[in-house]
Amino acid sequence: MESYFLDWANLLLRWVHVITAIAWIGSSFYFVFLDSSLTPPEDDDLKKQGVSGELWAVHGGGFYHPVKFAVSPPKLPGHLHWFFWESYSTWISGFALFTVSYLYSASTYLIDKSKMDWAPVTAIVVALAFFVVFWLLYDAICRIFGQRKNGDAIVGALVFVLVCIASWLACHWFAGRAAFLLVGAMIATAMSANVFFWIIPGQRTVIAQIKAGEPVDPIHGKRGKQRSVHNTYFTLPVLFAMLSNHYSFTWSHPQNWLVLILMMFAGAAIRQFFVMRHGYKLGRNGNPLPYALVGVAVIVGAIVWMRPAPMAAVSGAPVSGAASAIAASASGQNDYKSVQAVLEQRCYLCHGEAVQMKNLRLDSPDSVKQHAQAIYQQVVVQKLMPMNNATQITDAERALIGRWFEAGAPTGP
Repeated sequence: MESYFLDWANLLLRWVHVITAIAWIGSSFYFVFLDSSLTPPEDDDLKKQGVSGELWAVHGGGFYHPVKFAVSPPKLPGHLHWFFWESYSTWISGFALFTVSYLYSASTYLIDKSKMDWAPVTAIVVALAFFVVFWLLYDAICRIFGQRKNGDAIVGALVFVLVCIASWLACHWFAGRAAFLLVGAMIATAMSANVFFWIIPGQRTVIAQIKAGEPVDPIHGKRGKQRSVHNTYFTLPVLFAMLSNHYSFTWSHPQNWLVLILMMFAGAAIRQFFVMRHGYKLGRNGNPLPYALVGVAVIVGAIVWMRPAPMAAVSGAPVSGAASAIAASASGQNDYKSVQAVLEQRCYLCHGEAVQMKNLRLDSPDSVKQHAQAIYQQVVVQKLMPMNNATQITDAERALIGRWFEAGAPTGP
């Protein structure tokens, strides 16, 4: 029952997390587009009010005319919409999902004993430290270098180095899938912290100054804008890290830390293209296509580099157990006994008589037949099982199960 309720919690939290993330990312993308597409106002009355830019747009059968006041409007409206709950809800639901999926079962999902054989509490503390330490270092970089000459370039380079170090450490300390998700959650935490500690407080200060009739200090808007721009470049790397847990060929690669860095870099480069293309249409900057081409080239290079090597044919005299089953399968015997020997050695530990994780038993022909499709998907296609490959299943054994499934998944003699 515990596993059943955890699955429901995982599903519902994932649903909420995706919904809130769509709302946050959608509003972020829209405002980046809006800022990049604003043109100086043509109406004299708007100029007198202090409007710095305007945009005409058509959507859903209506026309929209948003305008931007660079520092402050002449008068605050009665109702002012704030954009912060999208961020907070995304982080809260994401952290709850991370807790249910990884922290709650740290020994299963977070720890890979072949990398670090530490206690679950230790692994949890270290994982949470990634969130805190990354934010403190990132925030310090922004504070120290953000307002200097060429500050944006310096901050970008230093943050990239920081992400690379964090990726290397995570992939060498934690299970591959958990490491990718941890790095993504780490960056997402910094994004939400930008909203909580800088963007919203700065906006509140500006509003308080307007209400008090005091001169508005433009530094608050500049700082908020800087952190908001950082968030937009973080978005695609975070999304890749989150989605990668469904594709084991990424996080199970021997150099998975490099895979993660390359794909996040590609995402940031492609995002740069989308950010600059609006200004390019208005003649404000050069053609940003090279950024997109660099991102695509990195992805294509990663695909070529990561391609699996052809599997060698099984040869030699088998010893026993799974090795014997592989040899039998290679000779054309895709029977249940061949698969059963692999299941017994690699899967019964978690799905046998003593333990039935996910309410699944694989020590009976009827159960194996019933779950043949899931076995094929989890073991052969996605290579998610065994979890973190704790029982060291080989590629040849995965191929054996694949041939058995394609032969109709027989469980009889």
